[in-house]
Amino acid sequence: MTVLSAKPAFGMGKDMGIKKQEKAEKCFQLRSCVSLICVKRPNVIPSRVAVKMKCPRGIPLQTQDLPNIWRFSSDGDHPQKLPTDLPGYQEPPGSPSDNRFISRAGFLWGVGSSAYQTEGAWDKDGKGPSIWDAFTHKKGKVFRNETGDSACDGYYKVKAEIQLLKELKVNHYLFSISWPRIMPTGIKEQLNEKGIQFYNDTINSLLENNITPIVSLYHWDLPQTHAKVWHSYNNTWRSEQQGMVGISLTSSWGEPVDPHSQTDRDAAERYIQFHLGWFANPIYRGDYPEVMKNYVGRKSAQQGLETSRLPTFSVQEKTYIKGTSDFLGIGHFTTRYVIQKSFPFLQVSSYHSDQDSAELVDPKWAAAGPSWLYSVPWGFRRLLNFIKTQYGNPLIYVTENGVSEKVQRAQLCDEWRIEYLKGYINEILKALNDGVNVKGYTAWSLLDKFEWNKGFSERFGFYHVDFKNKNKPRYPKASVDYYKNIISANGFPNPREVENWHKEAMDTCSATHQLLATDSLLTRMEMLTEIVLPTALTLCILTSIVLLIFYLRSHH
Repeated sequence: MTVLSAKPAFGMGKDMGIKKQEKAEKCFQLRSCVSLICVKRPNVIPSRVAVKMKCPRGIPLQTQDLPNIWRFSSDGDHPQKLPTDLPGYQEPPGSPSDNRFISRAGFLWGVGSSAYQTEGAWDKDGKGPSIWDAFTHKKGKVFRNETGDSACDGYYKVKAEIQLLKELKVNHYLFSISWPRIMPTGIKEQLNEKGIQFYNDTINSLLENNITPIVSLYHWDLPQTHAKVWHSYNNTWRSEQQGMVGISLTSSWGEPVDPHSQTDRDAAERYIQFHLGWFANPIYRGDYPEVMKNYVGRKSAQQGLETSRLPTFSVQEKTYIKGTSDFLGIGHFTTRYVIQKSFPFLQVSSYHSDQDSAELVDPKWAAAGPSWLYSVPWGFRRLLNFIKTQYGNPLIYVTENGVSEKVQRAQLCDEWRIEYLKGYINEILKALNDGVNVKGYTAWSLLDKFEWNKGFSERFGFYHVDFKNKNKPRYPKASVDYYKNIISANGFPNPREVENWHKEAMDTCSATHQLLATDSLLTRMEMLTEIVLPTALTLCILTSIVLLIFYLRSHH
């Protein structure tokens, strides 16, 4: 029997997680720095794949047919039109483009969220303030000065959330831990037992409903920290828990504008190495990418610095860091075209100017909401194959993939999200056919939630949350039914059946939208009643007092 104890593994108290009397579990780690997965079926626990390969400088890449592409300005929000003449896009040989892929047995399907974006209860039950609490409480930092103080009220709705997960039929649920809820003062000796109990109950409730909890202990992390955690787990608890430790990195794909141009191919290579390789390379190859060291070193010298702004690993550090990953978690949302762009000498260089490249997009790419998130499914397959080639085909879990919309009104018939899911999941399954060792997919996200500096103006959720209603009810979007069918079929069967999924999902969302409209009307009436009745009563009382005063005066 595997016993998970948070105190030895994470320093959070002996009762968190899985109790001894519960069913035997096999546990392994997932996501940033350390995350925990507990799987009931030993046969689906993946083993590490370490394939030694000669890694070429770049993968032969070809682009889509584009009459023009747009160049992003410095803030990334206002693309500018850039005329160009590009060759047509061709898929790699032997890559069918239809949706007839069925995943392998044991492939895991799930959905994710994070603590600050959903929990709310920012100062309840002993929770201390977080850096995001402090940031959002300063005026002008977030769109419309919105905060995550109450977010989705997820802290109070764990059982309801689990019902949504069961409705989706997911294998696993990825969520993160709010450390201020565990250690309100930031000191591990001062623990908040109510916070520990909250996550303990959440994990056990998921297990009781046959849903694998994937616990992200920190939403982002760095390789050095990651290495310490990996060695700590490896030396102390792996033999007992049979766990795995990995890191999750988010990266777009960079495609050369002209695949026949060595200059553009080099620029695209730098783009990937500066985004993904910055963190993955030390773990899988023992050092920062050579191109990063060369470019940052040269720019640092131009500034008159004696040493590079990019730190240098010692021999001991390289040995300590290399190989500290049992798997690689990948978050991916979109793709960019990349070209060479030489930046003028700057007294203060930046991460972006160090790359000597510029990002471009095709205006024909679908973008349902924010201008940064274009749907470019084929880029995901490219990225996964790049990881396979560069890092020896490591075990991969997709930890974030999804699309948002900008909210003007409730949009339950989210056809663009269905198309996004179909495209991106299909490319993942094609990558499986390419031999990429990807074993699971986590859609982002379960709920509409607080989107950092965008507040509630962007929505990634499968479930719409009515934030104007004090109870914050959840309503399924069309993508719920569609994703549920993908999970049940373990991929895509014949095209006719997939088209039926689409039709049924759209029919269902229309009925749900009518329900939402009715509930919203009732909510407005309740709000009006709550305001009007007290106001009317107050006016009646004041009027009565005035009349009484006149009456008394007239009789004296």
